[in-house]
Amino acid sequence: MTEILQNKIPHNPLEPQRLPGIAPLPAAAWLTPDDAFSAQMTERERLLSTARDQVLMLDESGRAAAEELLEAVLDHLCGGARKTVTRPDGVGVTVDWADPLGSLGRITQQDFCILEKPEHAQEHILTGAVLCFPASWMLAEKFMRPLTAIHVPVESYDANVAARVQRLFDGVQVGRPLWRFNALWYHDAALHQPRSASAPRPKPESGEAGFLRSEKQTILRLPRTRAVIFGIHTFVLRRADVLRQWAVQAGVDPQLHTAG
Repeated sequence: MTEILQNKIPHNPLEPQRLPGIAPLPAAAWLTPDDAFSAQMTERERLLSTARDQVLMLDESGRAAAEELLEAVLDHLCGGARKTVTRPDGVGVTVDWADPLGSLGRITQQDFCILEKPEHAQEHILTGAVLCFPASWMLAEKFMRPLTAIHVPVESYDANVAARVQRLFDGVQVGRPLWRFNALWYHDAALHQPRSASAPRPKPESGEAGFLRSEKQTILRLPRTRAVIFGIHTFVLRRADVLRQWAVQAGVDPQLHTAG
């Protein structure tokens, strides 16, 4: 399969951070296309057509939030168009309100997870998602599960981090989105990398892996349904490119840094 790669990344994925590593997100930066937009969208279309049952799930309890999310995306991208959208790559998309997550999957690079907290529940639950580009997890195993179960088997997601993340989801305010990033080394550049929680999880070091995968993860609250939306914008770069980019910005020799 053809590799789909970005040439650069707007944040420094090599910067150390403590979990959960949250910062305020300017509203204008919520949905920002990049140099891999067209190629990623082609892959999203393929997955939604050939593997829809793996990359899209929506419980009826999450439908109102999915429709509100689609409205919010359309308002953000094109001032509220409701029937058709022209993407940055010039492709027109017909909005299907009966299939809000499918429409979202064909409009933006971002994957979206809908998390809602039922009355008297202790944690938010994943009631819907369009997840074309999973990074070593499977939507089918996480659908309708609470946050703690969603993060199994992440070793760093201990009870302390779980409590902090839940407080974050409880406290995020309408109109004040947040963001964080991660950074994972991979041997291959495939965007669609599902993996069962029970499957072996190889952890290549930076010098062994050819690609760095970083997710810009955004968190915002919808005003009507009060659902929390977790957005995932996936970047995949060649190891040499990401190291060179940040070596130049740091003012060190790119050749020496790339060789590390």
